[in-house]
Amino acid sequence: MNVLDWKKEVDQRKDTLIQDTQKLLRIKSILDEENAAEEAPLGEGVKEALDFMLDLGEKDGFTAKNVGNLAGHLEFGEGEEIVGVLCHVDVVPEGDGWTSDPFDAEIRDGKIFARGAIDDKGPTMAAYYAMKIVKEMELPLSKRVRMIIGTDEESDWRCVEHYFKHEEMPSMGFAPDADFPIIYAEKGISDFDLVQTGTCKETEKEVLAEVISFQSGRRYNMVPDFARASLVVHFEQTEVVQRYIDFLKKTELEGKYYIDNGELILELKGVSAHGMEPDNGKNAGILMASFLASLQIDNQACQYFEFVTRYLCDDSRGRKLGIAYADEITGDLTVNVGKLSYTKENGGRLCFNVRYPVTTDMEETKVKLQSLIDKEHFRLENFTDSKPHHVEEDDFLIQTLKKVYEQQTGEKAELLSIGGGTYARSLKSGVAFGPLFPGREDIAHQKDEYMIIEDLLKATAIYAQAIYELAK
Repeated sequence: MNVLDWKKEVDQRKDTLIQDTQKLLRIKSILDEENAAEEAPLGEGVKEALDFMLDLGEKDGFTAKNVGNLAGHLEFGEGEEIVGVLCHVDVVPEGDGWTSDPFDAEIRDGKIFARGAIDDKGPTMAAYYAMKIVKEMELPLSKRVRMIIGTDEESDWRCVEHYFKHEEMPSMGFAPDADFPIIYAEKGISDFDLVQTGTCKETEKEVLAEVISFQSGRRYNMVPDFARASLVVHFEQTEVVQRYIDFLKKTELEGKYYIDNGELILELKGVSAHGMEPDNGKNAGILMASFLASLQIDNQACQYFEFVTRYLCDDSRGRKLGIAYADEITGDLTVNVGKLSYTKENGGRLCFNVRYPVTTDMEETKVKLQSLIDKEHFRLENFTDSKPHHVEEDDFLIQTLKKVYEQQTGEKAELLSIGGGTYARSLKSGVAFGPLFPGREDIAHQKDEYMIIEDLLKATAIYAQAIYELAK
C-alpha cells in the first residue's frame, strides 16, 4: 500500500514551484523565424525558455542535454527503459485585450495569469517539480525518467521530429498538455489540397458575371471567418447586388459590397472555430461559394463553385464526398476546408483538414476521394498524414494512471478521446494526462490565460505519484 504523502511533498516546495513557474512564464518564447540564428533556429525567446529549463535541471542534479537547439531533455534514474514526460515551452502569440501584461505572470485571485500558463509552461513546471520530488526522495526506480522539452509544438513539431532522429524513444510516457483524467485516443490528422484541373465541356450560356478572384481562410485547421470575391458584371450590377442582399438576409450573415476599379467586390463575415469541429463555426468561404454558384458565371468558375456547393455545403462529416466514417473510440470523421481560393488565370484550390477516427482505413478513404475528384476535374496535392493514436485500456500505462488519478482525486478516471493532437502521439504507449481538471474553463490561446495555483499544486502531486508508479 502506498503511504507516501505526495501532497505534503508538493506543499513543502510550493513557494519555489510558483516562483520558478513565474520565471519561465516571463520568457517571451514565441516562434520568431525572422530573427532565427544557428544557435536559436526558432528565435531567441524560444531558445531562452529551453535554456532556462536545461539550466534549472542541471542545477538540481538532473542529466541535461540540448538536442540541436530545437529540443532537450532532463533525466535521472537507471535502467534500460525510459518513462517519458513530453512538454513544450513555446507559446502562441499573446494577442490583445489582456487585463495585465501577458508576460508578467501576475498572481491574482489565486491564479497565475500569463501566456502559456496552462499551455504548456505551468504544466511543464508541475511535471518538473514532480520529477524533482521523486529524485530528492531517493525512491528506488527500475527505469530512467526523462522530461523531453519541445520548442515547436504550437507550429510544425520540428522539435520532436529532430529529437527522435537522434535520441532514444521512451517505452511509455505522458504529455501534461490537455485534460484530466486521461486522453487515450487522438484522431488522425490529414491535410491536403484539391486543385482544379479544368472544366466540364464548354456550354453555350448567357454569362451574367465573371469571377476574377476569390479568397477565404489562412490556415488548414481553422474555419475561415472572412471571404472576398471580385467580379466583372456584364449586365446590370444592381441585379447581382440585390441577390447578394437577399442572400445576406436569408443566411443572417454580415457582409458588404462596393465597386473597385470597375469590379464588384463582395465581402462576407463568417464565424471562426478550430478545425477539429467545423460545426462550431460558419465557413465564410463555403457560404460565399454557394452564393457565387447561384449566379450565371463563366464556365471555369462555375465548375469550381458548384463543386464546393455540391460536396461541402452543410456537411462537415464527408458524407457528400463519400468518405464519412465513425467509430466508438473517437467518433466522426470531420472535414474542414480551411483555405479556398480562385483566380481567373489559375483556377481554384481547396485546402482540407480532415480528422479521422482511429479505426479508419485512410488509404481506402483516399482512394474513394480520388475516384470522385477525377470525375470532377480536380487533382490531389500536398497530402500529409499524421496517423491516429490509441492506447488500449488494459495497457500498463493506462491502468497505472487511472489508479493514480483516482487515489489523488477520489474521482473515477474516465478515458477521453480528442480531435486534436498532442506530443503523446509521438510514443507508441503515450497519453495526454492533464493538467485541466474536469469542469475547469479551457482558456488556452485566449486572452487572460491562467492556471489556478491550487490546480498547479494538485497536478504536481498527481504527476509525482505517476512518475514513481510508472518507473518503480
